[in-house]
Amino acid sequence: MNHRNVKFVQESKHIDVEQLNLFENTDIMSQDLKYPRRNVRSIGSKIFQLDAPNERISQTMQNIGSSNTSIEKIIERELLYRNINFSKPELLIGDLEGKPDFVIPRFKIAIFCDGDFWHGKEYVKGSIKRNSEFWDTKIENNVLRDEKVTYNLKQKEWKVFRFWEKDIKANPDICVDQIESYISAKSSEKNYVFTFVDLFAGIGGFRIALEELGGKCLGFSEIDKNAINIYKKNFWALNNDDEKELGDITKLSKLPFENIDLIVGGVPCQAWSVAGNMKGFEDPRGALWYDTIRLIKLNKPKVFVFENVKGLIDPRNKENLELIIENLESAGYHVKKPQLLNSYDFGLPQNRDRIFIVGVRKDIESQFKKFSYPQPISNKHFLKEIISGIEENNLIHDKVLNPELIHGDKIPRGRNRFQYLDRLNEFFIFCDTRNGHTTIHSWDIYKTTKREKEICMIILKNRRKKIYGNSDGNPLSFKVLSSLIEDLKLNELELLVSKKILRKVSDKGYEFVNSKNSSGINNIYRVYLPHSNIFSTLTATGSKDHIALIDVHAKDPKEYKLKFINEVIKKKLHRPITAKEAGMLQGFPNWFSIHKDEKIAKKQFGNAVSTLVVLNLIKSILATNIFNKNDGTRKVRNN
Repeated sequence: MNHRNVKFVQESKHIDVEQLNLFENTDIMSQDLKYPRRNVRSIGSKIFQLDAPNERISQTMQNIGSSNTSIEKIIERELLYRNINFSKPELLIGDLEGKPDFVIPRFKIAIFCDGDFWHGKEYVKGSIKRNSEFWDTKIENNVLRDEKVTYNLKQKEWKVFRFWEKDIKANPDICVDQIESYISAKSSEKNYVFTFVDLFAGIGGFRIALEELGGKCLGFSEIDKNAINIYKKNFWALNNDDEKELGDITKLSKLPFENIDLIVGGVPCQAWSVAGNMKGFEDPRGALWYDTIRLIKLNKPKVFVFENVKGLIDPRNKENLELIIENLESAGYHVKKPQLLNSYDFGLPQNRDRIFIVGVRKDIESQFKKFSYPQPISNKHFLKEIISGIEENNLIHDKVLNPELIHGDKIPRGRNRFQYLDRLNEFFIFCDTRNGHTTIHSWDIYKTTKREKEICMIILKNRRKKIYGNSDGNPLSFKVLSSLIEDLKLNELELLVSKKILRKVSDKGYEFVNSKNSSGINNIYRVYLPHSNIFSTLTATGSKDHIALIDVHAKDPKEYKLKFINEVIKKKLHRPITAKEAGMLQGFPNWFSIHKDEKIAKKQFGNAVSTLVVLNLIKSILATNIFNKNDGTRKVRNN
């Protein structure tokens, strides 16, 4: 046995000896219990009357943990020593049956450390004399459960390793050798369609899609330590020389690979986003485009694909985008006209517009004539398919209504594609500066009188009128408000100030406290209903958007809004999405392991690319046969 595990084995022996001999030790049966224990237990539909255990049995049983056991620690220590990247099952996006002790996400490996006694190793029926029928049934039930779990995991293409306590303690090296041999065998399969390099890799959104389509990663570049940790945990089961960690892109030149098929990357986008004040190349993150172009020029892949925020095609960034394309063209590439692709159009319930830039090397561009950006797919999903804890119902929500019933005689302009003219919106906005059939104002949810609501609505309707000032929302003086509101009293406004609906602006008048649209009310901006096909764009900085945990429907806007307030808001049946749900909104698979810190995990998914968008885009590239080779050096996978 390897010396590094000897101490763990020695420390765990005393519990195991007690555990196995516990029921035969008659000299302790006379010890009384300090506190009464239950004497009725059930297993399935069977109910057992039990003799109460003595104090020593009770204490020993309590000391036998179901997690982080001594044998788990031995295997964990060996995995760490071998540099095998593993995860705990609770960090996977999807629930995994049986709750294995460890998982290796990249190869869908589930590892169980089974205690000999509890899992029935060489168990002889009737060998436990005390409460014999109960223990026989329990151990038998455990064995059947283990068999079922193993079978079901295998059906879902998980490789299952089950190690007995006795074998782990005898020689953990042999146990982990089996895992390492399996990983090495799977890693050596040279069954790929194309090679790629993953720049600005983040946590691997591009890679998930590329590997699904037969891509082989040669190396990745990333500098964020948390992202690197998650990337390796999910894609590097073993540290090996087959793939390179490239490090900081600013320090890279000629890469140690020949004949690269594809270079991809989500070039940091903050420099071009509204949230980043659109500083472009003035921002150091924007200047990373120069390093990206330099690497393309030096390494000459057949094709490149880069992703960025919608802001890059904003008219204010027109010259910057033209400069990027001009430099890529000068590096020897024909650049296709950049195109916006939305995650919603490719099967994900998220309104996420991103620009994609595709280029092909000029000496082979004739092979790329058939390329076109992917068209939206018809398969759409609802939030309720992703979000947990939502009350199920079969309500129909696509009822077409007369637009005048929803909007009145003034049909709004400038509405986005997810705000319908003839249907009720699938989300509510919390905002005191706008109005609409699914707008919730502070006076809708705070305790206010009918008169106070009327005052607020008059302020709302007049605050942007040019006759009162040039601001996008002018403070209105008491004099102005008195001309608009009959018999207005100053104390009526002051009472609304005390309720934190209005605030007094010195020498100017009164305005709404919640005067910025994106700030929302009470730290909530939007609440999406379960039947919505979208959630708002995930970002690294997070959002103030929630999901309702029950659905509501109604025959008209007034009833719709009232039901939402009474059934969702007042009952607090709404919440932010979790990090795992953010991963699903980005199309990450169930086997993917997230960061243990919820905030960091959410940030990472906000920075990630939507995997299904990449999947469909790369399918369009593969359809050109640009990566085909006929020299026998590469196997082409049949999908």
